[in-house]
Amino acid sequence: MSRPSPAEPKPAQSVPESVAPAAPKSLRIALLGNPNCGKTALFNLLTGSHQKVANYAGVTVERKEGRLTTRSGRQVTVLDLPGAYSLHAMSVDEEITRDVVTGQRVGEARPDLLVCVTDATKLRLNLRLVLEAKRMGLPMLLVLNMADMAERNGVVIDTARLSKELGMPVVRTVGIRAEGASELLAQLDVFKLPLIGRSPSAQSALPDADGVVLTQREVQRILGAAVSMPVHSLERDDRIDAVALHPVWGMLLLVALLFLMFQAVFSWAQPPMEWIKSGVEGLATLVRNQMADGPLRSLLVDGVLAGVGSVLVFLPQILILFLFILALEDSGYLPRAAFLLDGVMGKVGLSGRSFIPLLSSFACAVPGVMATRTITHWRDRLVTIMIAPLMTCSARLPVYALLIAAFIPARKVAGVFNLQGLVLFALYIAGILAALGLAGAYRLAGGRAKPTPLIMELPSYRWPSVRQLGFGLWERARIFLQRVGGIILAVMVLLWFLSSYPAPPAGATGPAIEYSLAGRIGQALQYVLAPIGFNWQISIALVPGMAAREVAVGALGTVYALSASGDDVAQQLEPLIAQGWSMATAFSLLAWFVFAPQCISTLVAVKRETNGWRYPLIMVVQLFGLAYAAAFITYRVALALGAG
Repeated sequence: MSRPSPAEPKPAQSVPESVAPAAPKSLRIALLGNPNCGKTALFNLLTGSHQKVANYAGVTVERKEGRLTTRSGRQVTVLDLPGAYSLHAMSVDEEITRDVVTGQRVGEARPDLLVCVTDATKLRLNLRLVLEAKRMGLPMLLVLNMADMAERNGVVIDTARLSKELGMPVVRTVGIRAEGASELLAQLDVFKLPLIGRSPSAQSALPDADGVVLTQREVQRILGAAVSMPVHSLERDDRIDAVALHPVWGMLLLVALLFLMFQAVFSWAQPPMEWIKSGVEGLATLVRNQMADGPLRSLLVDGVLAGVGSVLVFLPQILILFLFILALEDSGYLPRAAFLLDGVMGKVGLSGRSFIPLLSSFACAVPGVMATRTITHWRDRLVTIMIAPLMTCSARLPVYALLIAAFIPARKVAGVFNLQGLVLFALYIAGILAALGLAGAYRLAGGRAKPTPLIMELPSYRWPSVRQLGFGLWERARIFLQRVGGIILAVMVLLWFLSSYPAPPAGATGPAIEYSLAGRIGQALQYVLAPIGFNWQISIALVPGMAAREVAVGALGTVYALSASGDDVAQQLEPLIAQGWSMATAFSLLAWFVFAPQCISTLVAVKRETNGWRYPLIMVVQLFGLAYAAAFITYRVALALGAG
């Protein structure tokens, strides 16, 4: 069967017969589609940097809205709806999508045009949502995204016939190519807002159980009429899945990928880290040489540069970590990892649905906690929220990297593996095992609810898009730099002030910080933290570290800069702590950060997701208790083994 050429966009095909005489200058559209259909990539392609991200009122579901201008000058507002498999909502995400489409969401007008984004390689699943949405009475347009992949797989789609069967325009897009949305933009240019056609009761148009069966039959009929699927189209994916989803080989592959990721974090990041470190040190020397001694120079050198610079140097490692996570997500592997781990997680009372939120928590616990809204059962969702902070977020990475670089030699194991990377891998595994153990304890305490079957689409394997990887890394770098220039900078300035005032009394012989407010706070906390090997400098750093994990490293940089004198000020933080701490103290601090509560932002996110302070307070007590116990045991065992 020969492939028909894509239909040229025609104004007459875009709208019903009864239309306004002229197209309006502005247009509001909503992108609707299943998860993993490339909808967000298409949204990024359409809107570029002209987008804003917030939350829907009253919930923590992310709301992405952007704008674009077509060739004719039309202003188009684009809303990226949360991914949904059906308008029969099973999660908060799907509730939001349903309410916006049906016009039931307060303060959210129904879109002028519903753009249904589908994965052209998986129309059998995607078209069900399209037919459900068609009952809403909104003007619609169907997007066959990933059209290039469908063509490579031998999927032949008669767009003209498909348009006739569905009663709506059909266009092809490739969301990862610069010109991949040209057909869609052409349709948006000529679309005219209908005068009629909106259902007065969109909610009543949702199909019941019998309607769902009819919808499935209709999907089969449409596919038979307009789509030709090759018999061998899934052979490649099946061959890969025979390994990737195997209970033994698949698990080994997952562990190997994680192992490679943590090896790369240390091995690949060293050159750019050295460049940043040299740049910060050169800037500090320049400021020190150009400014007279005084409070302002101390603020810039000992406060801002010593604190912020200590955090900024870890940006390459964070970006490498995200490079792996984004590549695994874009390749289609992550949903398979969720299926693979469904059985393992089921033994501690969770399902594979918890995998994606927990994996998101490796980047940051806040989106990880928010991602739990896709879990249908409340108890499973609550347990996932409570253990999410035990996943080693990227904010912990600067702390781990500092301590590992200071106390673990950079040498090879078995001539191949980086010892520092092995230790980092072990810390991540410790967090995972602790989370699974805590989930198991919750299961024993409260019993497990009736398990919810894991139903998830397995997207086709594909090479990660360089464009999407670049966009994702830029977003993570921007967020990190905003934190460095925002909350971290503010905390460093405040810490410098507390560490510099009041001035030491006449005749004082110790560093000025010992007589400051911060010094007194650290010395008071040391009575509580001395049994786990923490000195007063560490005690000071832990307090601002509650604002953001990375701040702990910056706080140590500021504290030691103000504690040193003469040429010692120019020394890096790493050799300073290597000389001043015992190995037992370093191991104890690593154990502390495996369990210690996340930043305040995480606690606020938990409060919003659970509608109260009860569970955040339980989380704080629980994690502080585990952190202290783990640090105490680690410190005492290390001392017993002669690591003092």
